[in-house]
Amino acid sequence: MSFALAFSATDPAERWAEAGDAAAALVAGEPDGIANMANVAALIWQAIPDLNWAGFYRFDGAELVLGPFQGKAACIRIPLDKGVCGAAARLRATQRVDDVHAFPGHIACDADSRSELVVPVIAQDRLVGVLDLDSPIPDRFTAADQAGAEALVARIAGALAV
Repeated sequence: MSFALAFSATDPAERWAEAGDAAAALVAGEPDGIANMANVAALIWQAIPDLNWAGFYRFDGAELVLGPFQGKAACIRIPLDKGVCGAAARLRATQRVDDVHAFPGHIACDADSRSELVVPVIAQDRLVGVLDLDSPIPDRFTAADQAGAEALVARIAGALAV
């Protein structure tokens, strides 16, 4: 099976809607959560401009563990009391950070990252992990990006469970 993904929208809300449709199609019928995370990370990397990292951290019951991603090598384990990803997982709430250097306890896996959007992945009331998006541009992520990423994750969360 081959996938020809093309994203034509320039409006962030429309671009995220296109990405959500494509993500749903990619994971349809595939039971392997890690394979689905890999495809969705690649899709987001292709669809959403101005990212320097896009991927998942999986929750192993105690901490976040690096999952499939696109970008530079990253931190492997993140405690729930550290960083933007840890906060999103611990609070089960999206974290949109305009300046990561101003975020208390920020973990600098990539010194080039300036802003971050982290969405918790919750399936059947269980924390699966987080979707982590980093950008080298301060204030990169808007309310439309947050809403779009949250909608995409909510739509496919069950297919990301490991």
